[in-house]
Amino acid sequence: MARGKSSNQWLQRHVRDPHVRKAQEQGYRSRAAYKLLEIDARDRLLRPGGTVVDLGAAPGSWSQVAAQKVGPTGRVVAVDLLDMVPLPGVRFFRGSFLDPGIQESIRQELGGTADLVLSDMMPNVSGIASADQARAAELVLAAMEFCRESLKPDGAFLVKVFQGEEFAAIHAELKHTFAAVQTRKPAASREESRETYLLARRLKSRS
Repeated sequence: MARGKSSNQWLQRHVRDPHVRKAQEQGYRSRAAYKLLEIDARDRLLRPGGTVVDLGAAPGSWSQVAAQKVGPTGRVVAVDLLDMVPLPGVRFFRGSFLDPGIQESIRQELGGTADLVLSDMMPNVSGIASADQARAAELVLAAMEFCRESLKPDGAFLVKVFQGEEFAAIHAELKHTFAAVQTRKPAASREESRETYLLARRLKSRS
């Protein structure tokens, strides 16, 4: 009974959410588009002709924003475990980003290095906080390692993280890998959500 009540409350809140209504009106696939739009307005991450990798892309709202911003001379490569309806200007791979074969496919599609790597990945939630945080951290660290190989030296990495026991270690590793790390909490993130975004710029050379 409590579960049904909770689901009903979530549905009512979702329907009333102004970002959900705005996404429907403007043709974005989810409200998450406004998180990236807000961060980009502040930090100017997406530029015409740029090359972008979108990890954890489905249903595709970040890829939509990226493809619009980089334009026909740019390139967007996306990956997710879930299928995604095709988008103009976006090359999509379905599979686990942790699969080395998927990562190699992304690199081949890029044909070089990326200007920006976006990661909105999150694991399937088990309900066990410590386990979920550890699995989420694994995805962040895998994306960071991908950046070391496939991001331009002056490129940027925007990644979703969750406040919890893994946050400090992730933040420290990002600061070890990048010259600048900043925290972003866009207004489109729900207030009760523990999610935040870390924006890392300029890869440090490996010592």
